[in-house]
Amino acid sequence: MVTFVDPPPEPDPTLTDPRVLLEGYLDYYRDAVLRKLDGLSDEQLRTAFLPSGWTPLELLKHLAFVETRWLRWGFAAEPVPEPWGDRSPAAPGPEGRWHVADDESVDDVRALFLDACERSRRIVAEARLDDVARTGGRFDGSQPPPSLIWILFHLLQEYARHVGHLDVVRELADGVVGK
Repeated sequence: MVTFVDPPPEPDPTLTDPRVLLEGYLDYYRDAVLRKLDGLSDEQLRTAFLPSGWTPLELLKHLAFVETRWLRWGFAAEPVPEPWGDRSPAAPGPEGRWHVADDESVDDVRALFLDACERSRRIVAEARLDDVARTGGRFDGSQPPPSLIWILFHLLQEYARHVGHLDVVRELADGVVGK
């Protein structure tokens, strides 16, 4: 049986403030990720539905680390002990495969994601859109670091792409179709 799920509304179409619009859409897509995972069993969350082999829970952990890599380690240059902690210990680093250990619960990964999003919101709240990322974290100064507005647009496109992936996975997992 196919169910159509109405998402919460997008940010107000009359918004003209770029900051409010970007922050609103990021939260809209953060919510969409959680909504698309809601209702899947632990087994479904740990099952790969596509030939590429990633699982929905691995994608959620990946997005937590995307937030961390771009805003905490990247923009704010905070020390992050494992910026690629979403990758397999067998192949760590940016090219490694996404990984969730057997002892990591769904609640653990969800809490990691929610914490990363909250930390990102705090970093963004304390900066201007035209501020550039500090060097010393993700950015070593060998190239001009990106601005906060660039990073936020990058995050927005990454979320939109991954929410589309979850649309497909959810339909394959249990037939739920959403907008």
